[in-house]
Amino acid sequence: MATVKPFRGVRPPQDLVEEIASRPYDVLDSEEARAEAGDNEKSLYHIIKPEIDFEPGTSEYDPRVYEKAAANFKMFQEKGWLRQDADENYYIYAQTMNGKTQYGLVVGAFVNDYLNGTIKKHELTRRDKEEDRMKHVRVNDANIEPVFFAYPDNEVLDALIKRYAATKPEYDFVAPDDGFGHQFWVISDKADIDVITKEFAKMPALYIADGHHRSAAAALVGAEKAKNNPNHKGDEEYNYFMAVCFQASQLTVLDYNRVVKDLNGLTSEQFLDALRENFEVEDKGEAIYKPQRLHEFSLYLDGHWYSFTAKQGTYDDHGPIGVLD
Repeated sequence: MATVKPFRGVRPPQDLVEEIASRPYDVLDSEEARAEAGDNEKSLYHIIKPEIDFEPGTSEYDPRVYEKAAANFKMFQEKGWLRQDADENYYIYAQTMNGKTQYGLVVGAFVNDYLNGTIKKHELTRRDKEEDRMKHVRVNDANIEPVFFAYPDNEVLDALIKRYAATKPEYDFVAPDDGFGHQFWVISDKADIDVITKEFAKMPALYIADGHHRSAAAALVGAEKAKNNPNHKGDEEYNYFMAVCFQASQLTVLDYNRVVKDLNGLTSEQFLDALRENFEVEDKGEAIYKPQRLHEFSLYLDGHWYSFTAKQGTYDDHGPIGVLD
């Protein structure tokens, strides 16, 4: 069963949230982060991409960069740009993209759930990227960015979230960089906190939707701290890491696109003929075509869009792995 707990969030005052907000650290490079931060000394990029505080070309893995992250995180708190809540809360974070809003519960996820497989993964992680985020967690002694989980639809939690969503949010703004809307509520009521904890305890699993390396890093640092603490009891803060959990039905699976550089000596027609061995191929014309169902793919070739659907026998509808595209 899934274990979650409330926590004392470290977050901006209402009047500073738009200045501090940033995109995730891994969706832009150092120069893009430097450009987006500009002369905004309050931008979170100074903590999650602190190489922007050094000369251009400085490696994001330079030891000085990690030290700068910790120094900036401390400075943000000293200046009141980030403040820790006095009490342990759960939070609701809503994100609006392309006219669709999804509501997530911000919780402390249990390190042991990650280690024992209660938190399910669908990607392999690279050790170098894990170690980068582990260093970031170690020096800050905090999870600066949340990971993104999905959980099975739950009527009790859905009703609770809708009740809060009908009230005025703590934060409510549209980010200028990408046009995404952001809203945020604090759940401080003890009865509601107990309901959330108990409903998650009924769930057999949580699922990582995004943030595999951050999840691995947070869990591994937590396990590391437990091992190094001779008085470890199991209720310390390092046993949990920050996650935003969304109901599965609210999520949208986005396009997964790849560019193929050449056809390995085949002509376009020979390539399509080779596809026809395992797929039903249909020319969809010049308008963009997106797959409509499982086992269907789309292809853009020589100015035309094609649909190709896997033939029976090329996949196994009865196997949890074999059914995957």
